[in-house]
Amino acid sequence: MGGEENQVHIFFFPFMAHGHMIPTIDMAKLFASRGVKATIVTTPLNAPLVSRTIQRSKGLGFDINIKTIKFPAVEVGLPEGCENADSITSHETQGEMTKKVFMATTMLQQPLEKLLQECHPDCLIADMFLPWTTDAAAKFGIPRLVFHGISCFSLCASDCLNRYKPYKKVSSDSELFVVPELPGDIKFTSKQLPDYMKQNVETDFTRLIQKVRESSLKSYGIVVNSFYELESDYANFFKELGRKAWHIGPVSLCNREFEDKAQRGKEASIDEHECLKWLDSKKPNSVVYICFGTVDKFSDSQLKEIAIALEASGQQFIWVVRKDKKAKDNEEWLPEGFEKRMESKGLIIRGWAPQVVILDHEAIGGFVTHCGWNSTIEGIAAGKPMVTWPVSAEQFFNEKLVTDVLKIGVAVGVQQWVTVYGDKIASGAVEKAVTRIMTGEEAKEMRSRVEALGGMAKRAIEEDGSSYSNLNALIEELRGRRH
Repeated sequence: MGGEENQVHIFFFPFMAHGHMIPTIDMAKLFASRGVKATIVTTPLNAPLVSRTIQRSKGLGFDINIKTIKFPAVEVGLPEGCENADSITSHETQGEMTKKVFMATTMLQQPLEKLLQECHPDCLIADMFLPWTTDAAAKFGIPRLVFHGISCFSLCASDCLNRYKPYKKVSSDSELFVVPELPGDIKFTSKQLPDYMKQNVETDFTRLIQKVRESSLKSYGIVVNSFYELESDYANFFKELGRKAWHIGPVSLCNREFEDKAQRGKEASIDEHECLKWLDSKKPNSVVYICFGTVDKFSDSQLKEIAIALEASGQQFIWVVRKDKKAKDNEEWLPEGFEKRMESKGLIIRGWAPQVVILDHEAIGGFVTHCGWNSTIEGIAAGKPMVTWPVSAEQFFNEKLVTDVLKIGVAVGVQQWVTVYGDKIASGAVEKAVTRIMTGEEAKEMRSRVEALGGMAKRAIEEDGSSYSNLNALIEELRGRRH
């Protein structure tokens, strides 16, 4: 690699939310494993979330560090110590508080510029939700790459929908329409599209999305947590739009050791070894894993429907529920005596689960997911068929990729995009979908397709694989810009 002076230095600046931070940290580790000097920029209270991982990486000889900048929580009216979008708990104030988090991030421009001036990195990879970073980096002649944290398929679908607005030409919000120009004859209803896409009135969020779009177009390019073979039609389509993108994923696969997989994100609410011991006692492909990401919340009545469905399906399961076990007796979302009856069949994890460790286990035969991109790509990399249950963001796009394009999953039947609480689905539909990915011919076919994709994912990040080569090309391009 040559000496210090030849070493490429990259700043990584994730948005302060677990779903954005985890893949960014994985990405920083990936670049560092290629001899890049990686600096993660975050705020004091978010630093501990990444420091364990960083310490382990440094132990492997990676050049990876953290720089912190003060987060102006109090200045924007957030409680002291609220520096992460996930620390907002009450739903009533969620919209207001999230607005304040975004406002606070815009106030980080000056301190970031100071760091850029001091360190003058070769590149800044910043989250899509920090659109002002394109201009901040440009002041110092530093290229900014955008990390959207979503699939190339979703980037292409959004682009076509924004350009042609086909949802304006339908007679009702439940009428299907084809997305113009997008490969694969993809159909949506207007109900399934994000509110901010269809709004005629300007809101803070639609303004932010507009800025995200503009700053992406002005940026040097995009890094995608995906691999070329998974969505080649869409990678090619994106290139034809004249946009630069590097597929360098799945970034979660940079975690090879058990500890690395187990320690991504927050402290797990269950002992990883206990969890594995439980899985080790099960037959291959006999357990369904249910988890709806870090943000989406379900009502008690919906959780109850899921519980009823799991019991009726007769499948063994690991179910992650974002609920504290404070009032043990008052868990109204659980049917009477459910846990007692399910003792050997099911495991409920309340809180944070070591997802990659669980998905990688051979006992897991299927994954019920909200279709956040992190979960979707982790499910694909682990070779698990999915039940898709999208809620918000670009999750309905990921559902179409899984069910219609890749044909590695079945939809639970959600029709309506919402911000937080999922669409109400009856236990019968949940039971049917779970059974479809776990047993029978169709399940077998989906499993063999997704296992093949999982194999491709692993090859993509190995030497000479597509993601490996893309990453090398990007590093060399950045090195070349200096001379």
